Order: sequence, then structure tokens, then C-alpha cells
Amino acid sequence: MSYAKVLCVGLVGVTGHLVEVEADLAAGLPAVVISGLPDTALHEARDRVRAAVVNSGQRWPNRRITLNLLPATLPKFGSAFDLAIAAALLGGSGELPLLPLEGVVVLGELGLDGTVRPVRGVLPMVAAAAQAGVARVIVPVGNAAEAAVIPGVRVRAVDTLHRLVAFVRDGTPLIEPPADIPEPPAGGPDLADVAGQQLGRRALEVAAAGGHHVALLGPPGAGKTMLAERLPSILPELDDDAALEVTALHSVAGLLPPGGRLLRRPPFQAPHHTATVPSLVGGGSGLARPGAVSLAHRGVLFLDEAPEFSKGALEALRQPLEHGRIQLSRSGGSTVYPARTQLVLAANPCPCAQPAGNARCECSPLVRRRYLGRLSGPLLDRIDVQVQLMPVRAAELMATDSVEPSATVAARVAAARQAAAARWADLGRRLNAEVEGPHLRRPPWRLPARVTVELRGRLDSGSLSARGFDRVIRMAWTIADLDGRDRPDQDDVREALQLRTGEVA
Repeated sequence: MSYAKVLCVGLVGVTGHLVEVEADLAAGLPAVVISGLPDTALHEARDRVRAAVVNSGQRWPNRRITLNLLPATLPKFGSAFDLAIAAALLGGSGELPLLPLEGVVVLGELGLDGTVRPVRGVLPMVAAAAQAGVARVIVPVGNAAEAAVIPGVRVRAVDTLHRLVAFVRDGTPLIEPPADIPEPPAGGPDLADVAGQQLGRRALEVAAAGGHHVALLGPPGAGKTMLAERLPSILPELDDDAALEVTALHSVAGLLPPGGRLLRRPPFQAPHHTATVPSLVGGGSGLARPGAVSLAHRGVLFLDEAPEFSKGALEALRQPLEHGRIQLSRSGGSTVYPARTQLVLAANPCPCAQPAGNARCECSPLVRRRYLGRLSGPLLDRIDVQVQLMPVRAAELMATDSVEPSATVAARVAAARQAAAARWADLGRRLNAEVEGPHLRRPPWRLPARVTVELRGRLDSGSLSARGFDRVIRMAWTIADLDGRDRPDQDDVREALQLRTGEVA
């Protein structure tokens, strides 16, 4: 037999596509030709596979070898095709009877000594195989726990090419995935650690309940970073669909923790202010990798010292904040990554970071305006909650009164989210922040004129944009959900407007 075929999976972003790895061996000068839009790593597979086959005790066929990856129009990236290429090549040379691999997806990178090494993106690859009707997959032993997360797929693992050959030739059992490792108990920062800052705590609760973006402005030590780091602690755990999305993104980025379990806690990303545009939104040669905004999908993206970020990096966030996804176009192809995250910005009032009116602050009003002006108007217009935090008083810092812990606030947030999900179920939305403005301005969800009179006045005077109008209405629905009411009233709209503008009642 001079022809063989083995199934594999290729990734474009976090979307997997079933790939057929064909091998044809013909008479002629010994050579290996790979077709099907391979990238550099895949072109180099010919040398890795040759060394792995020989060092595993198998005979390398000295013939003209043509390897084709179907569909040929789909770009192929990475080294996950190595094991499938080796199996197809040995099958085509007559060394292996490939009947045991019929209808089986084979994934893995080969080392020169024949070891099978783990690869990135196995979880979305196995998910794509399951969607295509494939019920059996063979993966590297280091990815077995991750692959076993996908239901309805029988996962087996290999640590060497020799083990795969023994399985195909003699029926030697493959490695079973490891047993589920119990998830460690949830821990981390708690809202009970924050002294004072009732306005900040309220803003955080509203943001968590509705999925709203937040800007925390104030002097150092006011608690901006403490509040931001505690936002994940009051967010509900991810459901199955969201957990699969988040885990797939971290799998593609190679950032899954040991154990291979689904990520149930909302992710938290806090890049340094020197972060570049590609590190925030994604990039890289060939196929663009996910950036921090996608790794924070269904979680929190925290930009501390936000005015210190480059203007290009901040402005690049405008599109994903609006649409919940980001499309990256590179020479190697176009990739779409989900990016429905909650953005939290923290900023000092001026470069010297002294409170307004402090005698030690030598910054002029012009310097202050220029400093905060690094956060552009279009970006801030997308931030629902914008609050000014005051310095913590000694009485608040030394108070011994009990403060609400994260668990108490999280219970209210969960109840509010359930109410919103039930209300917007027909629209396919789960959070108030996800509902499009036209739905909020039309019956049956349009609020009475007496409730929005102040808001409409702000819009007519130009002090509030149309986008800001919709965002205030969304926050009003969130406040009503937190308070257990089925519709917002005038006080809810007023509080939402105060949270939006930073004005004190």
C-alpha cells in the first residue's frame, strides 16, 4: 500500500477544523513534500518525523513522499500534526495496518527521540472533533486530562511514537486519562479587607451584577487596586458554556494550570502599563495569539495606572469593549477571538498623585486635565461606572465594625443576574450590559417619561451622549435587579446617572 490517511484537527483562533493527513509514497528520488498551506513549524515536521521514526526503531521509506493536509485551502499552524503525519507515513509504507486508527483523531508533537510532547489548543481541537462526529481521539499524555473534559469523546494518550505503533500493530493498550483532581477551594482577596469606600463598594456591586465597565479615580491609597482585585470574588462561577470558552482560550495560549480541569472562576488579567498593543489585543507572526482582553473573556481586565498606558494600547480596546470580540488580521490569516470582558480602569488625579487641594501637589489645572486626558473621550464613553474615590479616613481605617464579605455581596449579585437572565432570555442576552439600546427604548422595556426626564434633559443639553444614555438605562435596570424590583424607578435612574458621571448626590 502506498497511500494512507489519518485524521487530525487544525486550529484557526479557537475554532477547530477536521483535517485529513494524507501520505502518498511513490517511486523516485527520496524527498518529502508537504502541501496544504503549512506554516514554518509544519514545514519542519519532515525532519522531526524522520528522526522520531528512525529513533523509534521503524524503517524510514526511501521513496518520494507527498504529504497533503486537507482541506488545502485552510491554513495549518503548529506542530500538532506530527504524530498524525508519522502514522500516515508508516501506514502508506506498509509498516502499519491503519484500521485501528480509522475514524480516530491523532494529535501530538514529536521529539527527535520519538517522545510525544503536549501541544497548545487540545481542548478546542477535541471539541471540534466531537462536533464533527468523531468519538475517539489520541492525544499526548500531557494533554490527556485537558482532552477528557469534552463529553462524549473517548480519550486515550501516548507518551511515545513506539507506544502508538505497538497499539496499532499489536493492540497494546494506550494510556488512560488521569482521574479527576479535586478542584482546590476558592480563595483570594475578599471585600471585607476594604476599609470604608462605600461608594466604591456600591459601584463594584452594580458593575458585577450587570457586567458594566468601571473607572476608579482617586489618590493613592484610596483603595482602587484593592477594589479591582476583589471584583472576581463577587462574580458567579462560569457555567459550562462559558467555562469551555474560557478554558479553550487559555489552552490556545498555553496557560492552562496543571490538572486540565475547566476554569470555573472568572479570569483576572492585570497587564503592566508598559504592555504593547499586541499583548493587550493579541498578535504574533502567522496566526495571531489571544491577548489580555481575550484571556480576560468572561472575567476582568484591570488596567492599573491607566493613563500611563500608551494611547494606541488604550484606543485598541474600544472595539472589543463595544462588540465583545476582536478580529485580528495578519498575513497568515484572520482570527476572531471572544473578548466579552469587564474593564476596570484605575487612575490617579495627576502625575504627582496627590489629592486635589493638597499643598504638596504642584500640578496646575492644565497638567491635571492633560494627565486624565490620556483617557480619551470615546474610551470613557464606553465606561458605564465612573466614580471618584476619596482618601480613607482614620476612623474608617481603624473601625472594628464588621464589613460585608465577598460571599454576601456575591449572593446579591447572583440573584440580580438571574433576574436579568430571565428577563432578556427571549433576546438571547444574560446581562443588562449586553442588551442593545434599541430594545431598551422600545416597548415593553421602555421606561416612562417621568422616570427618564432628567436623563433626557442631559441628552438634549449635550452633556450625555446617546451611548451614555443607553448605558445609564442599563445600569438603572441593574440597580433595580439588586434591590429586587421588576422595573427601574426615578431613583434608580438618578443613582445610575451619578455612577456614570461621578457626581455626588
